[in-house]
Formats: sequence, C-alpha cells, structure tokens
Amino acid sequence: MSQVELLSPAGTLEKLKIAIDFGADAVYGGVSHFSLRIRSGKEFSFEEFEEGIAYAHARGKKVYATINGFPFNSQLNLLKKHILKMAELKPDAFIVATPGVLKLCHELAPNMPLHLSTQANVMNVLDAKVYYDMGATRIITAREISLRDLVEIKKELPELELEVFVHGSMCFAYSGRCLISTLQSGRVPNRGSCANDCRFPYEMYAANPETGTLFRLEEDEGVGTYIMNSKDLNLASHVKEILDTGAVDSIKIEGRTKTSYYAAVTAKAYRMAIDDYYNGVNDVEKYQYELQSLQNRGYTDAYLISRPFEKHDTQSLDFTMQLGTHQVSGQVDERGTHFLCKYKTLPHDELELVAPLDAKIEMVDNEIGTIYEREGRVYMKLKKLIAQNKKVWDEVHSGNLNPITLPIKLPPYTFLRIPAHPDMGTYPKV
Repeated sequence: MSQVELLSPAGTLEKLKIAIDFGADAVYGGVSHFSLRIRSGKEFSFEEFEEGIAYAHARGKKVYATINGFPFNSQLNLLKKHILKMAELKPDAFIVATPGVLKLCHELAPNMPLHLSTQANVMNVLDAKVYYDMGATRIITAREISLRDLVEIKKELPELELEVFVHGSMCFAYSGRCLISTLQSGRVPNRGSCANDCRFPYEMYAANPETGTLFRLEEDEGVGTYIMNSKDLNLASHVKEILDTGAVDSIKIEGRTKTSYYAAVTAKAYRMAIDDYYNGVNDVEKYQYELQSLQNRGYTDAYLISRPFEKHDTQSLDFTMQLGTHQVSGQVDERGTHFLCKYKTLPHDELELVAPLDAKIEMVDNEIGTIYEREGRVYMKLKKLIAQNKKVWDEVHSGNLNPITLPIKLPPYTFLRIPAHPDMGTYPKV
C-alpha cells in the first residue's frame, strides 16, 4: 500500500497555497455552483481555481473539485455546463454526492476520477459496491463509520479508495443531512448555504396541547443550552490506529470556511503525524500542541475509533466556541518580506513563528529585530515596527493594513502567534 494521502480544505486561493505549503498532499474546493460550501466557494472564481490547480500540480500535489450539492430539476442544464467547464480546468477528481450526478459526470467527463461525498452516507460493503460499480473510484465514508467496517469494505473492494475525516467541525445530524437551517432561515444546508443553526443557544419549553399551556423549562447553568452543538473532531492522537489498518487511502480535514491559520496548522499537525508514523514515531503531544492552538468547540475523537453508543462526550453544552491556546498576531505575505498585523503588536513582543515543516529560518540579530530558537521552537522579537512605507509605529493593531518589515525574509505565509492564556500548554488530551 502506498503512503496515505493528507487532504486539506481550500476555501480560497490563498488557503489552497497555504495548505499545500504546510504539508497537504491534496486539497479540495470548488467554484460556487453546486458546491456544499457555496457561501465560501464564491471566493473562488474559475480563473483562481485554475491558478490553484496549476500551483498544486507544479508541486506534485492534487486538487479535487467539489460538485457535491443537491441540484433541483430546474438546475440540471446549468449543472451540465458546470461539469464541462470544471473538467476543462483539469482537476484530479470530482467530488459528488448523488447517484444521478455521479452518472452525469461519468457521461460528460468519462476520464475524470469520481469521489463519492460523505453526504452519500456509505456505511457498509453493499452500498460501497453499488457506487463502485457506478464508477466511483473513491468513497468518502460517513463520519459514523467504524475502523472495523472500513477494513471490511477494503477487504471486499481492494481497488476502491477509502477516505475518512479526521479533523474539523461535526454536524449533529447524520452525515450532515440536516434541514434545521432550512426551517428557520430558508438557507438549505445541502445546497451549500447552511446557517449553522445547531451552534445557537436554545431555550426549552413544554407544551400541553389539551390545555394550551406553554412554560419554559428551567435549566442549570451550563447544561443543555447548546443542545445541538457538537464538539469538533480531532483524531490526531489516533493516526497510528487508523493507518495500522491499511484500509485508509486518504485522511481528510474539514474546514473550507475556516481561517488561513487553521489551514496551515491542521496541515502541519497531520503532516507531522503521518510522517512520524512511517518513521516509527508517535508523538501525540507534538500534534496536539498545534491543534490546541486553534479556536474550537471542544474536541472529541467521535465514532471512528469508538462506537457511537459508547461516546457521551461529543456534545458541547455550555459554549459554541472557545479560544485556543494561542492568538494569531500576524501573517507573513507571499513575498516573505513583510507581515500584516492580526492582533495588537508591540516592539519586543515575543512572537512564535509557525512555518512549514521543511522551512529553513536563519537566526539573526539586526537593527529591525532578532530571530532565535528556544526549546525546539523559533521566535522573533521586533526592535522597531517599520512599515513598508518607512513609517515607524509605536504599536500596530489588526485594523492597520500597513505591511510591517521583517528582520529577514521568511517563508511565505508564515504565521506569528502569542499565548492566548497564562496557562498555555495545559489542555485536555484527545
């Protein structure tokens, strides 16, 4: 079996480049039409998506185009045109969600590999074989599937590639098939415009239909308010168990609507975990250090390792989002010579540098600042905040759009971060 693929989200051209630079073997994204992230997908034009494909291919990486929406009859002619136009861009596969779209793609783009979306809810050998016989070359299995069932599918269909989610937002509904957003705001999740209504706080009421009585149920503080809010998936501590099965061809990170920093850190953390696995190493603390720096809803290892009825910690009842251990304070530009401030930055602040794994950063001490290493991590302190226009600032904030000069050229899209909490580094194990 060849080495497992690391598949990262690409919501924009910049995020595509960042994910690839930070370790992804492949990325997935799409132009707005018929993508389940249509609201974020609008940030990709056809021209930008074509540029992203060229960027990936020049580096030996792959791009999978999402055409995984659920079309209405009135959209079918537009869908056919979209399939043909996307095929002209020469991505490495289409991701589709329904049997009809799968068949249509096979007819219009017969040489295009077809990946079946997790929205198809494949949980067993029977369903996997049906889609395989229809032309699917890979199945992105349901999030509710177990490792044992993955092994059984691979045993029965060894030529069928299997892809599993290992990180990102979880939906309380079965494989994301939810209509709550449609009911409350008219935004249809399975056509790409989910309003994330499951993340909202709700009050509970009891009604007696015979008397017309309605009263609010009092709740203990912190219990039951976010009743549909799932924790985020985090399987970095279980990469060895997953790869030991030999059944998984690609591990996938959710998050096309997430930040550029998220794209970088998740790609880097899982790249480390995969590379370590093939080198006989398993340093869970190292991977979690990076992933815990991200904003999250609390983490869970969900259902791949444990059965659903064995899990009682997948719900985040008392909050919708929490800070990670770190705050992003800056992002280096594509040239590597300046950074844009993302938070308050002062001279002599200690800023940790988050760069791609293979990056070579020179230790320097000059009139602009110092870059140094401590305990295996690289840090920077700026003596002066000098903008590209030569203006010197006493401090800069996230609203300041002036690029700030770096002491030395850094890898493009390197992130600068600072601890977000005094007790940074103490976090729950996943």
